[in-house]
Amino acid sequence: MDLIKHLTDGQLKETAGNFNIGDTIKVHNRIKEGSRERIQIFEGTVIAKKHGGIQETFTVRRVSYGVGVEKTFPIHSPNVEKIEVVRKGKVRRAKLYYLRDRVGKAAKVKEDI
Repeated sequence: MDLIKHLTDGQLKETAGNFNIGDTIKVHNRIKEGSRERIQIFEGTVIAKKHGGIQETFTVRRVSYGVGVEKTFPIHSPNVEKIEVVRKGKVRRAKLYYLRDRVGKAAKVKEDI
C-alpha cells in the first residue's frame, strides 16, 4: 500500500486549487481536437468532491440554454490547466445534489462574505 502512495505522490499537483463545495469556479480544461489543442472554460457551482489523493475528483454544475450540465474533473489531471474561484459559497452540506431539482433563484447558493 505504501508503494502505491509513493508512486502517485510524484504525480500530484502542487497547486490543486483552493476551493470548496458551493463555490462558483472556472475550470480551464485542455481539449484536443485532432492535431490542435485549445483551452475550454467551464464555469459553474461545485456540487461534490470525492475520494482523495491522485483519484480526487470534483463535480461542477451549470445551466446552459435551460439544460443542466454537470461535468466531473479529476483535480490532478494534466488536462485541467487551472481552477479559478469566482465566488465563495455558503453551504451546510458536503454534497449539493439537491440543486438538480431546483430552478431559477432557488438553485442559487448564498455568497460567503
